[in-house]
Amino acid sequence: MPLRLTTWNVNGIRNPFSYQPWRENKSFERMFDILEGDIIVFQETKIQKRDLRDDMVLIPGWDCFFSLPRHKKGYSGVVIYTRCSACSPIRAEEGLTGTLSSPGSPLPYRELPEDDQIGGYPTPEQLELLPIDPVTIDSEGRCVILEFPAFVLLGVYCPANRDETRDVFRAAFLNVLDMRVRNLTAMGKRVVLMGDMNISREVIDSAHVIEAIRKGKTTETEFLSSPSRRLFNQLVGGGGARAKDSEDTPVLLDVCRKFHPDRLGMYTCWEQRVNARPGNYGARIDYVLCSVDMEDWFTESNIQEGLMGSDHCPVYGIINDTVSCRNMNTNILDIMNPPGIFRAGIRKQPLTSSSLPLSGRLIPEFHRRRSLKDMFQTASGASDRMTNQLPLASQLSISCDFHEPNSSVSNLKKEEKDTSISNKGQPKRALENWTALSPAKRAKKVGNTTSTAAKGQQTLASFVKQSRPRQTFTLEEPRSEILNVPDEIKEHTGNVRASPESSYLDNSSSIYLMESPHTPTDPTEVGERAISSAKESWAKLFTKKAPPRCEGHDEPCILLVTKKPGPNCGRSFWICPRPLGPSGNKEIGTPWRCSTFIWCSDWKSQ
Repeated sequence: MPLRLTTWNVNGIRNPFSYQPWRENKSFERMFDILEGDIIVFQETKIQKRDLRDDMVLIPGWDCFFSLPRHKKGYSGVVIYTRCSACSPIRAEEGLTGTLSSPGSPLPYRELPEDDQIGGYPTPEQLELLPIDPVTIDSEGRCVILEFPAFVLLGVYCPANRDETRDVFRAAFLNVLDMRVRNLTAMGKRVVLMGDMNISREVIDSAHVIEAIRKGKTTETEFLSSPSRRLFNQLVGGGGARAKDSEDTPVLLDVCRKFHPDRLGMYTCWEQRVNARPGNYGARIDYVLCSVDMEDWFTESNIQEGLMGSDHCPVYGIINDTVSCRNMNTNILDIMNPPGIFRAGIRKQPLTSSSLPLSGRLIPEFHRRRSLKDMFQTASGASDRMTNQLPLASQLSISCDFHEPNSSVSNLKKEEKDTSISNKGQPKRALENWTALSPAKRAKKVGNTTSTAAKGQQTLASFVKQSRPRQTFTLEEPRSEILNVPDEIKEHTGNVRASPESSYLDNSSSIYLMESPHTPTDPTEVGERAISSAKESWAKLFTKKAPPRCEGHDEPCILLVTKKPGPNCGRSFWICPRPLGPSGNKEIGTPWRCSTFIWCSDWKSQ
């Protein structure tokens, strides 16, 4: 069975559930089935440890490993989910430098016994070159590392290049990542690096750069010479983007680009603020990378741009079911689990080893707990076993009781009646205990106190009846009298007062005559028309002005607010409702966004 690896920046761990197809069944188990992944790496979970819930951790058939920010709330975060039927890691760590402590141990990862280490940590000499404390680098929840017998998996969320104040941290993180990957490779271990790197490797990986070069705003050389991009391309080979003057040999391979070397528009991230996804004006910053000697392991890799749920799309890579390992063909399941669990792709024994310390199932809030699904399955199995152990006569009686609900209800009512009679001679404390256990029956008895109340005692219903006001007349009673109205009243129905000859008509008859549809109500109609006219005038006065229509498509514009610092910050404006085109420009005569731009204040004054 092939092994599928998937990475996805979800922009909030529950964010995908607001979109199709995840909206129909809001469960991670169903999401993983749709993704068809065996190892799934999420970035930007944006959740704190105290906010984790059962459905995120106790997923049937899955294990999870979290790295969450220590200080900031709703920020960063990486989690790796592994399908227990396909793979099981032998070691798990959080962070790149090895300076964080393992859960349940006061020792940092780099100081654990050698058999418990993944290894490849930056040396003390390498750490001294960093401008930032190593603990600070690992405290933002940006990396989870799992080791399998086949390879070491790094799930990473690299810092974005949005704020100049974060340039130092960004450079330090990328340098530590480069150190750790190269050190693991030097140890003879294969490496798979997955996640949001926040770097576009080549010109064809960014629509913005393609347009900037076309307009002459930058050049390909300037684009490739940025420090972070140079470092990344020194680590990853292929694609012709590596700095040729670098002495470092690339140790990783861009798997997705290997299968699509010249593909344009293979973007994985789009800016939501300008609705750039429909026009595919984006960038490729999410990757599946592997060691160079694993190139033949992968049979397929691609993006899944059709799956919504975030400003990123999933990226996957599929490893063949049989790979070349140690100069021999090996089933991938044999080396994705502890030794002896699988042989030739067939499970030989269950996984009996305890969960790794970093496993989410060992978080104190979730340890020794089960999911609701597992609990119901266990309860169902227990009830079936109990039924099978009952004598045949008992099973038949249970079956009869189930198929004859009417007799059961009648017997229940009879038992209730007998119980109420027998309770009269019991002590009061026993009666209180019985009613406390049956609140529904107690409420029912209160409603029927008329039959059991003592003499001279008034019931609640009697108070309600006495509080109702007496009705002096109704609108239904005079219907027979209206048929006997004299002719002179029929001829002069404009006057609702009865003549002396028809004094027998009561007030209700008069009311009925006034409401008759044949009664002329000219003054009333005039008043109603005046009121309606006034309402229309006020409605026109307070109704918002319709939005302007764009020049290119004659469609209602959308209203946006300027957030760019400057004199216009906070001002509202109207623009074309269509998404931005592939070129990123406002176009004329195309199905993409036209050049319509109107300040909201100018539109109101027109």
